[in-house]
Amino acid sequence: MRGILFLNNVNKYSQFAVLPLRVALGVVFIAHGGQKLFVYGIEGVAGLFSQLGIYPPYFWAVVVTLVEFLGGIAVLTGFLTRWASLLLAINMLVAMVKVHLPNGFFLDFQDGKHGIEFTFTLLLLSISLFISGGGMLSIDKYLNKG
Repeated sequence: MRGILFLNNVNKYSQFAVLPLRVALGVVFIAHGGQKLFVYGIEGVAGLFSQLGIYPPYFWAVVVTLVEFLGGIAVLTGFLTRWASLLLAINMLVAMVKVHLPNGFFLDFQDGKHGIEFTFTLLLLSISLFISGGGMLSIDKYLNKG
């Protein structure tokens, strides 16, 4: 009875639990990095960073854009997952403090100001992947078997 209550038979698949986290986080960061790269452009991101007091703005615009875009690809494929997740976690921590914290917790699309809700979630997902690594279905697992 306990096995049914706690779904113990699912444990044999637990080594694959990281995959949905990697896919979700990877897709979100590829989208946001791609938006910075292909829609706003580095100059647009640098302009925002300048308004936020992040200096040197062009340097950090390049760094953040590449961390999000390439880090998203790395997390999605499970390549250097821990390093990519660490960089993404740092990125989200800075975004929370510098951009979203003054707006409170909730995403509020009515007034155009976004609180920390989304960046906080991405931060914790990044930390989880930093702790767990890429999992069974990852390039990391393949490269690290020797």
